[in-house]
Amino acid sequence: MAATPASRDRVVDAARALCIVVVTLWHWTLSVNHRTADGSLAMPNPIHAVPGGWLATWVLQIMPVFFLVGGYANLVGWQRAQARGTTAGQFVRDRLRRLLLPTAVWALVWLAGELIAAALPGLHRWMWEWFPGYLTPLWFLGVYGLLIATVPITASLNARYGARVLVALVLLITLGSVAHRGADLAWAAWVTAALVWLFCHQLGYAWRSWELGRRPLAQRLAVAGAGLAALVGLTVGAGYPLSMVSTTGAAESNIFPTNATIAALAVFQLGLLVLVTPAAERLLRRPAVWKPVVALNVVALTIFLWHMTAYLVVLWAYEGLGGNLPAEPTAGWWAQRWLWLLAPSAVMAVLAVLFARVELAARRPRRGADR
Repeated sequence: MAATPASRDRVVDAARALCIVVVTLWHWTLSVNHRTADGSLAMPNPIHAVPGGWLATWVLQIMPVFFLVGGYANLVGWQRAQARGTTAGQFVRDRLRRLLLPTAVWALVWLAGELIAAALPGLHRWMWEWFPGYLTPLWFLGVYGLLIATVPITASLNARYGARVLVALVLLITLGSVAHRGADLAWAAWVTAALVWLFCHQLGYAWRSWELGRRPLAQRLAVAGAGLAALVGLTVGAGYPLSMVSTTGAAESNIFPTNATIAALAVFQLGLLVLVTPAAERLLRRPAVWKPVVALNVVALTIFLWHMTAYLVVLWAYEGLGGNLPAEPTAGWWAQRWLWLLAPSAVMAVLAVLFARVELAARRPRRGADR
């Protein structure tokens, strides 16, 4: 921590840590997890029951920031790899190893548990049958892995064409949106979803290349303003849902399949990040603030992979002790939020001690080489 180079953008590291915290706490405390009639576990959120709750999702739907940070970090890594003479193939393999080794260990542990449970007497239901929501967050790893594989190409396009790549992606997202919503072409929705995440990742390149956090205030305000204007236009003018997360009772979701509003949200959230950069950089130079950021980043993927396991351990214990899981965000449900923060945190601490070494091992060949 004391050896952190002055050139390192600490706001990027803080944004990554914030993403992990928001995703984890959202799943633990802001999911109305309950049993359905067949004993399955559902996990809707309470946004529909909170007046104006959709507005919070314009900040707390943090997935675009994951890809912004990923784009920034991957560009840093690619630039350093080029300076060392590392081949594109080796760069991609090293990056994917960081992602896939901890994920493989997580999958093997769960598969072993499933096989043991299936071998025991009685009816066995596989995880994806009774709690598909447990696996849903992992879509991020698949999409992000594909984006890593494209870095040598997309980074080269960024270096050669700059903003024109972003403009081209915006045009393609617009065409895909028109084809989906106007011509009712279902396949266009999934093509658009892929383009949106590519846009978010490419926007992370712009964050790095243009040093947006160090631009004059007017330019940083313009980024946030452009994103906000696009969000308002799409939700109020074009009829997209106001909430940036799936909401109970809503006929459409902005996140599944991902649509143009998430691209606009990425611009808006990038604008917020670059707006706070000067003040945040000063704050992050304080050891008391920077040390937790470093600690979270060391185990970020471990927490992402295992936080729902920590939640399930607490849930099984809670039900085993006779606790009931309400299907609606009642007053009693809100009163229990402290339990679903503290108890999974304790279990997660144990899991981090057990599995963080895998994440560290996955990084070891590249330690200190790139971000």
